[in-house]
Amino acid sequence: MSDFASQLPKGAPADPRSTDPKDATQGKGRAIRPRDAGTLLVLDRSAKDVRVLVGKRHGKHAFMANRYVFPGGRTDPGDSRVPLSEGHDLRADDLKKLTAGTVKRFTPRRATATALSAVRETYEEAGLFIGKRASTERFLAAGWEAFSDHGIVPDLSKLRFIARAITPPGRVRRFDTRFFACWRDEAVAHELPEGGPTQELSDLTWLPIEEAVGSDNLPGITRIIVAHLVERLQTDSDLQRLVSVPMHFERRGDMVLERL
Repeated sequence: MSDFASQLPKGAPADPRSTDPKDATQGKGRAIRPRDAGTLLVLDRSAKDVRVLVGKRHGKHAFMANRYVFPGGRTDPGDSRVPLSEGHDLRADDLKKLTAGTVKRFTPRRATATALSAVRETYEEAGLFIGKRASTERFLAAGWEAFSDHGIVPDLSKLRFIARAITPPGRVRRFDTRFFACWRDEAVAHELPEGGPTQELSDLTWLPIEEAVGSDNLPGITRIIVAHLVERLQTDSDLQRLVSVPMHFERRGDMVLERL
């Protein structure tokens, strides 16, 4: 067993790297810089087993086609311009961890934008509004009109930063993804019964997290992130404790796990 694999939680795949040829870089010598992205694990605790929301990506997607994933995606410029009401910011400890080990230009504002992109994408892909009802309608930013239309403002205070992963070199898409988690009963202000307007995710499913760890329908890195979450919930059942956050990346051809 490799040193990397020995550090992984129980049940996690030993290597998260995709073996799908569709994910490989087209053309030799193509260097792709990872782009900031945010992903959200929405957790439901209304039943005996904690469940997480996943959806199936379209087969025509260039990256992770036909795989079940969490809502999320690339951070857009407009995400950094969304105003947050007092008390709706990320927890200070999470914000500190988000900027740890990053380049100087990755400011707290940019870190906050990754969380906001996860919130926006969760609406667009799954139809869930993460936020609070607002007393008055207010314009947020381009791409956030639906929140304004529904009288909802984003609230990041219920989100927890749980992991970071950088797509290895040699892939058709590369992301520096920050993973967040929240409880459905605490963070979701409104749900669209028809799902998200972009229809990027189909077959939206609330999957028991223990089942997600062992599911071959989920990418390796997705299963590893869930395994980390399962491990954390064993000692931090409400996601309130201040704990280290796992970070996955490739260094000189080997997968590395560090803690933030």
